[in-house]
Amino acid sequence: MSLDSDDGDHHDAPRVGGGLTTGEVARRLGVAPTTVRSWDRRYGLGPTAHTGGRHRRWTAVDVARLERMCALTATGLPPAEAARLALDEAGLQAPATQVGHVRSLLPAARGRSRAGTGLRLGDVRQECKGVARAALRLDAAALDALLSAAIEEHGLVAAWSEVIMPTLQAVGRKWETSGERYVEVEHFLSWHVSGVLRRHAPPVVADRPGATTLLACVPAENHTLPLEVLAAALAERGLPVRMFGGALPVESLVAAVRRTGPAAVGLWAQSRTTASRPLAQHVASLEWGVRGARRKPVVLTLGPGWAGQTVPGSRHPSGLAQALTAVESIALR
Repeated sequence: MSLDSDDGDHHDAPRVGGGLTTGEVARRLGVAPTTVRSWDRRYGLGPTAHTGGRHRRWTAVDVARLERMCALTATGLPPAEAARLALDEAGLQAPATQVGHVRSLLPAARGRSRAGTGLRLGDVRQECKGVARAALRLDAAALDALLSAAIEEHGLVAAWSEVIMPTLQAVGRKWETSGERYVEVEHFLSWHVSGVLRRHAPPVVADRPGATTLLACVPAENHTLPLEVLAAALAERGLPVRMFGGALPVESLVAAVRRTGPAAVGLWAQSRTTASRPLAQHVASLEWGVRGARRKPVVLTLGPGWAGQTVPGSRHPSGLAQALTAVESIALR
């Protein structure tokens, strides 16, 4: 799914000339196409020229003006005032040279972007720019659409590693350096990522003895998103998984391992203060199965909290792709 496919009108029909369609512009900005059209109607921020009848085509100068509108509204400026400033500033700019070259404004899906969203995104995929802008504006509809499009286009693993996680990290850095500001943005983005992951996760795979993976956060740890995407990716590969979420008490974790007999147990720790080497060792020592054929789970210490801690008999995948590879090798042996 893309924002172009949700446009719902004839203005974004296949192009007959240069320029960007309204849907393409909306995707670049991280807003809904209806928002772009609303800014056109209310504030005169529409394209400077039409190409081919009623088809709307946006030039480089048009898009720059809308980007300025987004940047101003992200600071809390009312839309009408932001539009006035964007139009005033646009009047000082030189006209566009060749409309046919405007497609360079919209890199391919695999292109990179050093996006000016107020967040230090660095060298990331182009989609991060739209996701970051939608999150900063607390635009639920646009954020869901952009996250869904990233997952459907790139798959769960690439969307998480190259779009979602870099944006989450940028928001986290912004929060850490801005006092109490942007906490709402981090919570908002995390909530919508969780919702999109659930909607795109395949049906739960039936348990298979000795092949199930148990995923849980260690006690006092509530960062569940990395486990949620791992659970979805495992189900996508047809591997059974049981997800227990945040801050699972020790006694409950032990009981779950003994009751389910998992092949692997993934323990997530975001912080070194929550990562517990004795807990991982204890889980790795638990046995299950009939007498004479007892088995032990392989413990995967997941997350940055385990960095520098060596747990005998466990594995410490460095990322989502590595965790998937480790679970597959364990569950399918």
